[in-house]
Amino acid sequence: MSREAIALAMTGASGAVYGLRLLECLLQAKKTVYLMLSPAAQIVLAQETELKVPGAPAEQEKFFGARYGAREGQLKVFGPNAWFSPPASGSNAPRAMVVCPCTSGTLAAIAQGSADNLIERAADVAIKEGRKLILVPREMPLSAIHLENMLKLARLGVVILPPSPGFYHQPRRIEDLVDFVVARLLDHLGVEHQLVPRWADDAKGE
Repeated sequence: MSREAIALAMTGASGAVYGLRLLECLLQAKKTVYLMLSPAAQIVLAQETELKVPGAPAEQEKFFGARYGAREGQLKVFGPNAWFSPPASGSNAPRAMVVCPCTSGTLAAIAQGSADNLIERAADVAIKEGRKLILVPREMPLSAIHLENMLKLARLGVVILPPSPGFYHQPRRIEDLVDFVVARLLDHLGVEHQLVPRWADDAKGE
């Protein structure tokens, strides 16, 4: 059902591995996923990973579906001008949306409600329909412009979740740090997982 789907947008910020791991985990959890890749995200994927991601949405759908074992119909990929897709309308919007990673430009566009492409429009729909919207900004240091845009969106109920991993789980690999961030995303989406131990799960009372 479209309204139970989760939309995942990847933009041109560094940190493509976060979006890929989140996609993998959502599909493993048997969630329907609407995937949107900006043109810049495709460039970053080529630079930061060894994946040879095709350019057309239909081919991307086959590529990621095969890579992560998606069931038929579980993954839908939409291009930047797919204005007749479910994420573009409040009448059939997914129940939640994540922009991971999120560029400062995308953050600004969402804060201003510009909606010039499908990612921006889908985020605008999520806000106006009161759906969960999570942004994962990968930028540092943060300027006053970035912070003001984040504050504006946070006051509207948008979750601002920078990819800032903790270390209490004693990570030993980069993948452990990535999983920490993805685990927090899954928590906010209400998706069960076993990616990392939770704080004080094994603590004894004193």
